[in-house]
Amino acid sequence: MGGASARKKKEKKKDFQKPKLKVGKAKPKAANSTDTSFKAKAIALKQQSLSANAPTVEAQCAHHLGLLNHKSDTQRRDSLAYLTTVISTHPPNVPLPQPSSVIIPTVQRLILDGSNAVRQQLLKLLQSLPKDDVVGHTDQLLLHTRAGMTHLSTDIRLFALDVLEWLLSVAGDDIVSCAGGWVKTLKCFLSLLGWKNDASSKWSSTKSFGKSSTADSKVQVKQMNALTAFLRAGLLPSQSTAGARGGADHFPLWQTEHHILSERSNIYAHLNLFGAARDEEAEMYEDREDRQRVFHDRAEASIVAGLEHVVKGGGEPGRAAAQLRRILKEGMLDYRT
Repeated sequence: MGGASARKKKEKKKDFQKPKLKVGKAKPKAANSTDTSFKAKAIALKQQSLSANAPTVEAQCAHHLGLLNHKSDTQRRDSLAYLTTVISTHPPNVPLPQPSSVIIPTVQRLILDGSNAVRQQLLKLLQSLPKDDVVGHTDQLLLHTRAGMTHLSTDIRLFALDVLEWLLSVAGDDIVSCAGGWVKTLKCFLSLLGWKNDASSKWSSTKSFGKSSTADSKVQVKQMNALTAFLRAGLLPSQSTAGARGGADHFPLWQTEHHILSERSNIYAHLNLFGAARDEEAEMYEDREDRQRVFHDRAEASIVAGLEHVVKGGGEPGRAAAQLRRILKEGMLDYRT
């Protein structure tokens, strides 16, 4: 009994003794330890593409056009920047990866985008497009531009004026002669400048003018500068017409341009002999004389009265008004009622 009792005490004491570790030897593993070591022979990646063919430029342009609906401002700006780079670096006389007839209808709504970075990149994209491709889309571009000119945001209104000035520089004749391009844009300008009386159907300058802040003055100057460019395109003779007239009067031929066949189709459309009732605002005014007539009947008196007030105020608005008045006089100088 004594030996068994001593052995049990010794075993019990052994459980509470700490093992003596020697330097360089690993700690012994516990009896209930689990081996977690493993050896990996291969790693599999999901959706791994081993194709050697990269996406074509056409496919990438189509992809970025689709990303213009993305909710991220940065993504929309980057997609516009990619398209701008592709168009601006594309060889001339070679079809674009995506035709302008696809690009313009997709990007034109971004004129009203809430991000200034997106709008500025959009203007760079539009400026990189071939001028001949813009001509066929002037009516829709002008529609979105007018919507921007009357937007609640001042930044968008100013940007829309930049787009209008660009449109006039690349397709001025088409802007003033497309459906609604002349009357509706004039009406928009007069409403913005406050040179319209809402109480009557005719345009007038009966609205009272008060002192405006510096920010309002800058907006007014930009609006008048854009209106000056618009009236220059609509009221002054085009260079092609002026050149034709300048070289036509040679003895014994005088005023030849009045006797030759017109290059315009449906030259008697202005008589409206068999057409429906006219919608004067949405009508096309392809002739300068027609635009002068409509301008005289519906807008000239209001603009002259409004300019008179602004010129008297002086400053930068006064200088812009003086420039606008000069173009107005030149454009209506040969008008015959």
